[in-house]
Amino acid sequence: MVTADRFLSDVMAPDGHVEAERLTATLHVTKGELALAFGLSRDAVSKTARLRSPATQARLRDGVEIINRVLPWAGSLPQAFAWYRAQPLPSFGDRTAEDLVKEGRAEAVKRYLSRIAVGGFA
Repeated sequence: MVTADRFLSDVMAPDGHVEAERLTATLHVTKGELALAFGLSRDAVSKTARLRSPATQARLRDGVEIINRVLPWAGSLPQAFAWYRAQPLPSFGDRTAEDLVKEGRAEAVKRYLSRIAVGGFA
């Protein structure tokens, strides 16, 4: 079973960059599916220069952090990724974490998850 610490070490390079190859392998998705889930173009996750850009890395890091936060609650990595992609969040008009990350609202999702973690309401 993949733990939160293991997930991060599996997908992050020592320099702090999210590695698309590792992330696709860990999530068992194609680069096209990865790009779609994080609101990026296929080129952004396929071409080295685009993958290393601050905007692409920020988007990937946001998604990885959100998945990592729900991993202990979800029970497994596939379930955490499914939650990220499909679970409606009542506080956001039933939009999913995926929808919100695509809109650049990942920080709002992280705050929501932090509130839930300390016993707040959804």
